[in-house]
Amino acid sequence: MVVKVYSTPVCPYCHMAKDFLKENGVKFEDIDVSTNAAAAQEMIEKSGQMGVPVIDANGTIMVGFDKAALKAALNLK
Repeated sequence: MVVKVYSTPVCPYCHMAKDFLKENGVKFEDIDVSTNAAAAQEMIEKSGQMGVPVIDANGTIMVGFDKAALKAALNLK
């Protein structure tokens, strides 16, 4: 399972998403798009959005923090 979280340090929903993943023992790569222009472009190409967080869970792209959708994408109970 490869999970990438495209985020910024000041985004409260990014922190909520990352906290949720940590609480559920899901390893993820935290990508700060405020300092990485190439990653920001990759995020926009994947999601069509400039807002964060964008979560890529094995190719399932989610914009924003939707706990139910994230649980379903990661097969969490």
